[in-house]
Amino acid sequence: MYYAYKYRLKPSDAHREELDRHRDICRQLYNHTLYRLNEYQDEYGELPSMTTLRSELPDLKKWWDGLSDVYSKVLQTVVERLFDNLKGLSALKENGYAVGQLKWKPPREFRSFTYSQSGFKLDKKGGQAVLSLSKLADIPIRLHRAIPDDAELKQVTVKKEPTGEWFATFGVEMDHEPPEPPENPERCVGIDVGILKYAHDTDGTAVGSLDLSAERERLEREQRSLSRKEHGSNNYEKQRRRVAECHADLRRKRRDFLHKLSNYYAREYDFVAVEDLNVKGMLESPSNSRNTASAAWRTFLSLLEYKCDREGTHFVAVNPRGTTKECAACGVSTEKPLWVREHSCPACGFEADRDANAAWNILSRGLQDVGVGHSEETPVETALPVDTSVSAKRVVESGSPTLKERTASAVSE
Repeated sequence: MYYAYKYRLKPSDAHREELDRHRDICRQLYNHTLYRLNEYQDEYGELPSMTTLRSELPDLKKWWDGLSDVYSKVLQTVVERLFDNLKGLSALKENGYAVGQLKWKPPREFRSFTYSQSGFKLDKKGGQAVLSLSKLADIPIRLHRAIPDDAELKQVTVKKEPTGEWFATFGVEMDHEPPEPPENPERCVGIDVGILKYAHDTDGTAVGSLDLSAERERLEREQRSLSRKEHGSNNYEKQRRRVAECHADLRRKRRDFLHKLSNYYAREYDFVAVEDLNVKGMLESPSNSRNTASAAWRTFLSLLEYKCDREGTHFVAVNPRGTTKECAACGVSTEKPLWVREHSCPACGFEADRDANAAWNILSRGLQDVGVGHSEETPVETALPVDTSVSAKRVVESGSPTLKERTASAVSE
């Protein structure tokens, strides 16, 4: 399998200057390659191949002095980056999106360059871990976690964040394959995501949303201060970095929460069913789009999917339509506004928390989608444990043996 390991670099002022110089040369090469691509298309009526443009690099070095200061593999990955962007545009166009053309990259939008296959090495010099980059420098690196011994380093991407910090992301390939998902999963769970309660599952565990109100208030204060600074001045640049640090703080805390929550479900269960949400469409809605964006449901589902694949856990994304309205006991749909947080079925009398009822519907659909047998009997108790909310900083399993037994019996039949 292929993994990414990200570490913080600790460059000196001289290292920072050299890193910025290499980054800017790569940016100028990207823009030049885009110019040559358009020129070739106008002349021959078709797009050139990636090999055609890469073969021009030796000739470019004859009159472009700075190009020889950058490692050759890095220059090749810049050309590959342009064609990867073209493939991305083509994929969007095939899906019906209106796309334009690739544009030249200004300095603020080109923040990284990549060493592929060779030209980099993790080393130790003077008792300190360093990242040796060919034709650049030996840059101290903070290895906060070890890379496995059986891992093979395929590439490293060096990136400058808006805060001015530099990071190195290693592409690592492992020899071992992930375990196969069990044919008869015993520990199954359905997860309903929301705003008030971020996740509510069929075991009765309710996870509260991460409270980032203090961080947002700080960000708004810093943004107001930035708007009063003269654009381009030293004070403007200092304040811009403070705003970038606020954004980075929000992003780190949110991703830390999502990593821990997704890791919990991927490791504790054999079968995970979630909603296949159209988050993009929800963000276009005029109501509550800010909270929807802050929840980062699509990020959570993406993290959960790859971690389930890594741990050998079944992952199923089901159609979310009607999961809140349908009764988990009898299947009768009941209209209820968003402010009604309890489900009460007029047909069978089943009552439960609204999110718990949706979670059971999600699990039932997930089991059907993968062809796992399910019980014809009611899969839920007449009173689900809905008071097991936990802090967003600590995910705790509430434990409901009756619910687990019912899920296991539904799978085994």
